Amino acid sequence: MLQSRVLVIALILLLSTTLPEVHSKSIFERDRRDWLVIPDAVASYVYEAVNKVSPRVGQFLVDAAQTPAVVSTRNFLIRETTKLSIMAEQLIEKIKNLWTRIRGY
Repeated sequence: MLQSRVLVIALILLLSTTLPEVHSKSIFERDRRDWLVIPDAVASYVYEAVNKVSPRVGQFLVDAAQTPAVVSTRNFLIRETTKLSIMAEQLIEKIKNLWTRIRGY
């Protein structure tokens, strides 16, 4: 019962918190690799919100985030999203070059 109340309070705090890094700019207006920070920012906000309500649960989240399964999954996702980001940058450059040729500039 107490755990569910803590979870509800943590979710309320999380949803009431804004994400300035996410809403500050459009994805097309900033560095394309900047969006890789979003998952870490969300995890940080969750930890801060939960830690304010219950430091014990906050410590549990820290411990859970440092387990080998979570760390290896996070590293895999970072590696793969970096590859996708680089390929997306190359594709955008090719489209810009093609558009420039079509317009005759």
